[in-house]
Amino acid sequence: MDYQTRRVAVLNGLHYQDVRNKLTILGCGSAIPTAKNNPSGYVLEMNDKQFLIDCGEGVQNTMRQMMFRTTRLYTVFISHLHGDHCFGLLGLISTWGMMNRTQDLHIYAHKDLERLLRPLLDYHCPDISFQVIFHPIDPKKKAVIFEDRTIQVSTIPLRHSVPTCGFLFEEKPRRRHIINDKIIELHIPYFAVPSIQAGKDWTTKEGVVIPNGELTLPPRKSFRFAYCSDTGYKPAIVPQIKGVDVLFHEATYLEEFKESAARYQHSTAKQAAKIALKAEAGKLIIGHFSARVPQQQQFLDEAKEVFENVELAEDRKVFEFK
Repeated sequence: MDYQTRRVAVLNGLHYQDVRNKLTILGCGSAIPTAKNNPSGYVLEMNDKQFLIDCGEGVQNTMRQMMFRTTRLYTVFISHLHGDHCFGLLGLISTWGMMNRTQDLHIYAHKDLERLLRPLLDYHCPDISFQVIFHPIDPKKKAVIFEDRTIQVSTIPLRHSVPTCGFLFEEKPRRRHIINDKIIELHIPYFAVPSIQAGKDWTTKEGVVIPNGELTLPPRKSFRFAYCSDTGYKPAIVPQIKGVDVLFHEATYLEEFKESAARYQHSTAKQAAKIALKAEAGKLIIGHFSARVPQQQQFLDEAKEVFENVELAEDRKVFEFK
C-alpha cells in the first residue's frame, strides 16, 4: 500500500474497523443486591471512548473480576441519586487514587451529588492524583450535557420518585467514504480529500467537474443508544429516542406487579417493550430487575409478547453492536 492509499484509508476510518460499540453490564439489579445481580452500573463504549452510566455498589468489584480496563474512562453519568445508582462512586474513586490514576474524572449528575460526595472525597481521598470534576445537570430538562468531536450526550427527563433522567448517546454524522481507486485514477491530491469527504465535487485541471457521488460512498449510519432507568411508563420520551439502534429500558416488575410499578414509579417488562415498539428501536435490553422475581426469564417472555428483538441484561455480560 503506497503512501497516498494509506492516508486515504486513515481518513476513511479503516484504522477503527475492528472497533465495535459495546455495552458492558456491571450490575443490572434494582435496589437490593442479590446473589445474581449487583445494583446498576454500565459501561458504554463508543468511538474508542468509555462512559460509565450509574455506579451502584459492587461496580468496581465486577470491573476487577472481569479484568476490565478503564484507561479510556474519563466520564461518568449518574441518572439520579438513589443509592443503588451512586453508592459505588466513592469506593471506585478511592481505588483509582490508590492505583495512581492521573486522568481527571468528569461526573455529570444532579447538582446535589457534589454537595454530598465532596466532603467524603476530601476526608477519605485527600491525596488522590487526579481531579474529580462535577458537572451539574437538571434531570427535569432535555439538554445536551456533553459533546466532543464525535459524540453528543443529551438528558432524557424520566418519571421517578426523585429527579431522574436517562441519557441519549449519539454518534455525530460521519464523513462520506472515499472510493480510493477513483482518487488514485484521477490523481487527486491528498489535501483535497477532506473536502471531497465533506461532499464537494472535484474539478480537474481541464475544468471537468467530477460529481461527488462518483468519488464517495454514503457514510455508515451513526449509532444511537438510549439509557432509560429508573422510570415509570412514560411514552412522552418516544419522540426523543425515535429510531435508536439500542434502547436500555428498566423493567423492574412484571405485569402482575404493575400496581407496585405505578406506586414506586418503575416500569414493567411489557411497558418497556411498548416504549421500544413505539420508538421503533432496533434492539431492546431490559434490566434493573426486582429481587421479587428470581426467574428473570419471565421478564424476557413478557417483553417478547410486545417487542421481539429484546434481550436480558445480565451481570458481566457484554453486548456488541455495529
